[in-house]
Amino acid sequence: MAQTEFNRELIEFLDASPTPWHAVSSLAICLQAAGFVELRESQSWALEPGRGYFIRRNGSSIIAWRQPLDSDIASTGWRLVGAHTDSPCLRVKPQPELVRKGYFQLGVEVYGGVLLNPWFDRDLSLAGRVSWRDDAGDLHSSLIDFERPVAIIPSLAIHLDREANSSRNINAQTFLPVVMGQAKQKPEFRELLREHLTNSGVEGVSRVLDYELCFYDTQGAAELGLNREFIASARLDNLLSCFIGLQALIDADAGPGQVLVCNDHEEVGSMSASGAQGPMLKQWLERVMPEADARNRALAASMLISADNAHGVHPNFADRHDDNHGPLLNAGPVIKTNANQRYASNSETSALFRHLAEEQGVEVQSFVVRTDMACGSTIGPITAAELGVRTLDIGVPQFAMHSIRELAGSGDAQALYRVLVPFLERERV
Repeated sequence: MAQTEFNRELIEFLDASPTPWHAVSSLAICLQAAGFVELRESQSWALEPGRGYFIRRNGSSIIAWRQPLDSDIASTGWRLVGAHTDSPCLRVKPQPELVRKGYFQLGVEVYGGVLLNPWFDRDLSLAGRVSWRDDAGDLHSSLIDFERPVAIIPSLAIHLDREANSSRNINAQTFLPVVMGQAKQKPEFRELLREHLTNSGVEGVSRVLDYELCFYDTQGAAELGLNREFIASARLDNLLSCFIGLQALIDADAGPGQVLVCNDHEEVGSMSASGAQGPMLKQWLERVMPEADARNRALAASMLISADNAHGVHPNFADRHDDNHGPLLNAGPVIKTNANQRYASNSETSALFRHLAEEQGVEVQSFVVRTDMACGSTIGPITAAELGVRTLDIGVPQFAMHSIRELAGSGDAQALYRVLVPFLERERV
């Protein structure tokens, strides 16, 4: 796929995916359009060689795969690409309603390692999943998205905080309640959600019982720079990798077993029923390969590429990088290594990636955190430990990771895609 078309579809995907539930819905729509069939975990499966399938769990995690053409999957193994659907954000509390000085506000929790300063003075909307009851007493869940700006977190004027530009410590409990409007009495938030669902065409909503809702920036993703060198958007970490893996899976020719797994909850440790440290991927593997010996032999012949963005060297803060390991935007995907196994790359998995990249004419970069700084992690080491599968951690370089608006190079996503396609098609790894 040409870079221009690739980035156009990427931007559409980012804008359609303000929450993990919307991201998985977007992934499912693309997979179905490509002929993949959705299966239910609660039902039995009849799988056909070369056919594409996918499952969802919690509405926020997804596994998509193409059954191998070769029946001897125990010998050829699986080619897996992993990413995560969640991003740091502000989430609405269970009893969020506040009315102070005539302003209606909602209390929020901080989800993940949010860079908080950029959330002030942004046009915010609200989206997520809502669970509701109908008149017959049956329970349902629906996605919800207000789409338009409905909230803001105003900054305090510098006249009232003269030290704002020199040292600003944000108290998440007191600084972040979101202003929704003006009110003399406290509105009932669940009733507002019920009204919005009804006005959006959802029929039979009697009462909203609960919800999982995220605030998000309504400014859409965009190419920018004098020569359109960059892509700016919310949630590049890590919907960018989800989209790259999706397109690679769809466009790869059928051959060995090919898998895309996009887990929720990476930003908060991955320990959940649908997270990478949960049983989802292992349970899926046990269903598609119920015989233990064949499954273990297949895992020994398999490889996972964990795709999660990397820290590009910032021109204003170059000293935060090791001098020899400062990835540049638009200079190719980044192999991430860490001697303490915060990344799961080793010399064999990284060598294969370099080999595939050379065949495609794609430049490859390296990232190692400064030795005097702590290193983040990914689903790579977690999945490697859960399954015992050989793993590589790679990513597209970006700026402003965990900000409300992040920045990546406009050429790097398609470059990584060009390497993942032959990886998925490769007979032996």
